[in-house]
Amino acid sequence: MPATTRATGPHPLGGGPVKGIPRGDDRRGVTSTYSGDRRYGGTPAGARDAGAFRRLLGVLRDGLYRPLAEDDDRAAYWVRHVRYGVLLTEIGAVAVLVYALFTDTPARHHPLLMGMSALVVVTCPALLLLPLADMVRDSRGPTMFYLWTLATTGVILLVTWIDGGAESPLDALLFLTVTYMAAAYPPYGVVAMGSLMTGGYVALLGASGVSTNAAFFVAVMGAFTLICSMASANSWAAHDRQVQLISTQRTLAATDPLTGIPNRRTLIERLPLAVADAAGGRRSVVCVVDLDGFKAVNDRDGHAAGDALLKAVASVLGAAVRETDTVARLGGDEFAVLADVSDSFSREVLAERLRRAVALVGARGGVTASIGVAEIVAGEDVADLMHRADAAMYLAKAAGGDRFALPSV
Repeated sequence: MPATTRATGPHPLGGGPVKGIPRGDDRRGVTSTYSGDRRYGGTPAGARDAGAFRRLLGVLRDGLYRPLAEDDDRAAYWVRHVRYGVLLTEIGAVAVLVYALFTDTPARHHPLLMGMSALVVVTCPALLLLPLADMVRDSRGPTMFYLWTLATTGVILLVTWIDGGAESPLDALLFLTVTYMAAAYPPYGVVAMGSLMTGGYVALLGASGVSTNAAFFVAVMGAFTLICSMASANSWAAHDRQVQLISTQRTLAATDPLTGIPNRRTLIERLPLAVADAAGGRRSVVCVVDLDGFKAVNDRDGHAAGDALLKAVASVLGAAVRETDTVARLGGDEFAVLADVSDSFSREVLAERLRRAVALVGARGGVTASIGVAEIVAGEDVADLMHRADAAMYLAKAAGGDRFALPSV
C-alpha cells in the first residue's frame, strides 16, 4: 500500500479594515521653492561627474586587478612565470655587472651601479620564498607583479642615468621588462607599467633637455608598449575563451542533453558527499523514479511526444523539491532524486509528492511513476545504496505502479 498524504487547501486570507485617509490637504514640509525635475534635471553636474569618475576608477581597478588564477593549473602557470621572471632579472643584473666591469663607459667600475647589480642578484630569488600559489588567487598577485616591475624600472633608469643617460645602451633593459609583462600581465597592466616607464625615462633623463636619442627612445617605447598591450589582450582573450570552452564542456558532461538536468554521472559524484554528511547526522534519501506506461506514449504518439513528456517530468520533479536537492535523469524513462528529509518532511512525504507530480503531468498519456526510496546510511557504498533504491522501485512496479515503496528489511 502506498503511503499517502492528504492535501490541504490554502488558508483563506483575512484582512483588517483599511486605515482611514485623513481629510484635507497635508502640506507639511512643502515649500514654494522649485526643486527641479527629479527624472532629468535633479542631479547636479558635479554629482554626475563624480559618478562618472568613480565608474572610471572601477573599470581601471577591475582591469588592473583582474583575477590571475581560479584553479591549481592556472596558479601553477603563474608560479612558473615568476620563476622565469626571476631568472630573467638575474641574467639582466649579471649582464649589467659585466658591462660595468669590462666596458669603457661612464659606468665602468661605478660602485653604486655594481652594488645595485649585486644586490639584485642576491635578493631577487627571495621572491620564490613567497606563497605564490596562494597570492596569485587574490589581489596580492597583481600587487606583487606591479611592485616588482616598478622596482625593476627604477633600477634600470638609475643605472642608465649613471651610464650617461640617453646615450647608454642599458635603457634597452626596459624593453625586456615590457616583453615579460606582455607574456602574462593583463593589457591594462601593460599599458600602465609601460606608461610609467616612459614617463620615468622622460622625467629622469630628459630633465636637462630631451635629446634626439631620448625622443627616439620615447617614441619607440610608446609604440612597443602599444604592441605589447595588443599581444596581452589577445592572450587574455584566448585564455577567456579556453576557460569558457572548458566550462561548457564540463556542463555538457554533467547534464542530460534532452532534459537539461544533471545526468547519472553527476548524481553518482554527489552521492559520496551525501554519505559522508550522513555521518554528521544529516538525513538524505535517494528516490529512483521509473515511469509506468511510457513506452505506450512513444508507440502511440511518437518519440517527439515521448521526449516532451520526459522534459515535463524533469520539470515537475525539480519543482517538487528544493533548489539544494538534485534531480537527475539516469537514462531512458528513469530519474533519480537526491534530497534532504527531516521529521517534518519525511521520506514518505517526499515520495508521495514526487508520485503526484508525475501523475499530474502524465495524466493525459496514462503515465504514472513507480518510486523506490532508500535512506542514506553513513559509510554505505554508493553501489549498494543505488541497489536498495532500485530494489524498492521494482517492488512498487510489481505492486501495480503509481506508488512508492521502501526497501524490504
